[in-house]
Amino acid sequence: MWSLLGLLTVLQNILPTQLLSLLHSVWESLQDALTPYSYFDVPEFLGSAAVDPNDLYRHVHLYLYHRLLLHPPSPPPRLTLSSSPSSPSPPSFSLSPNHSLHDSFAGHRLLWTHHSDTLHDSLEERRSFSLRLPKRHSSALLHPYLSHLSSSARTIAISSRDRRIFTNSSPTSWSSVPFRHPATFQTLALHPELRSFLLSDLDSFMAGREFYARVGRPWKRGYLLHGPPGSGKSSLIAAMANHLRYDVYDLELTRVPHNSALKSLLLQITPRSIIVIEDIDCSLQLTGERHSKKRKADDEDDEGERVTLSGLLNFTDGLWSCCGEEKIVVFTTNYKGGVDRALLRPGRMDVHVQLGGCGAHVMREMLERYVGGEAEEGEEEAMMDAAERCMRNGVVITAAEVGELLLRNRGQREVAIKELVAELELRVNGGCSEELEEGWVEEEEELEEEAATGREKRRRGRNGSAVREASGGWERQVRFFGRLRSLTKSESGRRGV
Repeated sequence: MWSLLGLLTVLQNILPTQLLSLLHSVWESLQDALTPYSYFDVPEFLGSAAVDPNDLYRHVHLYLYHRLLLHPPSPPPRLTLSSSPSSPSPPSFSLSPNHSLHDSFAGHRLLWTHHSDTLHDSLEERRSFSLRLPKRHSSALLHPYLSHLSSSARTIAISSRDRRIFTNSSPTSWSSVPFRHPATFQTLALHPELRSFLLSDLDSFMAGREFYARVGRPWKRGYLLHGPPGSGKSSLIAAMANHLRYDVYDLELTRVPHNSALKSLLLQITPRSIIVIEDIDCSLQLTGERHSKKRKADDEDDEGERVTLSGLLNFTDGLWSCCGEEKIVVFTTNYKGGVDRALLRPGRMDVHVQLGGCGAHVMREMLERYVGGEAEEGEEEAMMDAAERCMRNGVVITAAEVGELLLRNRGQREVAIKELVAELELRVNGGCSEELEEGWVEEEEELEEEAATGREKRRRGRNGSAVREASGGWERQVRFFGRLRSLTKSESGRRGV
């Protein structure tokens, strides 16, 4: 044996490199002809330059990591541990070089081996995976198995990645921070039927790649969330993002100077994202824009210097809306009647979700979640009766307001129920508790002053000359201040959701 190894060493030093490569190829071909297996290599980089990363290598790495995590073999293979100083997550592990891991698919046993070779006269490493399949079934197994592996790897990558929330900090670019909102569909105060419908609709959309391609529609969906302030619109958006594992793009239309900037922002949005425009009826003066028959010359000159209804329609359902896939667009408003009907049709806003006041079932659910414990006999019945009387009399108490009352008395179930019943009875009689009303008046006055200042600026053109408002503008102002009053009266409660 030792003499044979010595002979091989001598031949390796004497024979030319080209001849050694030829002998090695002949030996591998002989092995391939005699072995009952087929082998497939998956290099880390594509081409001889080793510049372009191979996505399949990354998918194999993620897939094997997940398999090692969930189904560790016995005895376990040698693993390589690694950690990043910039990441707070615990160390990760991977299959060590020149070690193997078995897998099974369609009743067949497969083998993955991790290779790491150092280049001749270089410190550079070339890593790769090799897949061993039964030769008789390799043609039937290869493509379905790789498709299953890539799909599983994409799912793992999506579920484990850090999600972010973006805002348009400048006219044509986004900035972001980590998205860690705790809201989920299990913690939201929703009617069970509405919760089940939304979950089913979101799951169908997420799994609809082939369906949308087959019917020839962009893979996107629109949701309109409307209801009084504090009814949980923002929390529902966060729950949707957490359920789908999507990023959130919070688009502030007042920071977008014109339609071209809006298109530029749209092109930067990545797939698997939720695009949010809150208070769409107050973001810009878009409602009724299509019905204006007479335009002044100054208005026509400014058409390219602001976001128009036409630009927003193209953003939601025009040719530019198909840039990227697997996107959800969400509009929110406190007053559905203030949104232009062109924005509300199917294809733009496909699902309209009305979030109103708390019903008896939602109130009981929030009570269990916030304070827990067991109430004395008759207390919950009194609360339910008061809630039903509220609904019969058209009185609305939002989830934010109920949450604030319960939050102040967490851990004291009896006190929480008594205060909630007292508040409901007071509202039925046309009043509101001082605690919930405190601080609203000053905030309302400040907002009215800001609105008046902004309206005065909009009246003036660039040269300071006054510009006449369109007919019917005073009516819009009256409706605006009516909505503004309802908005400010629940602002503190909205922050508590």
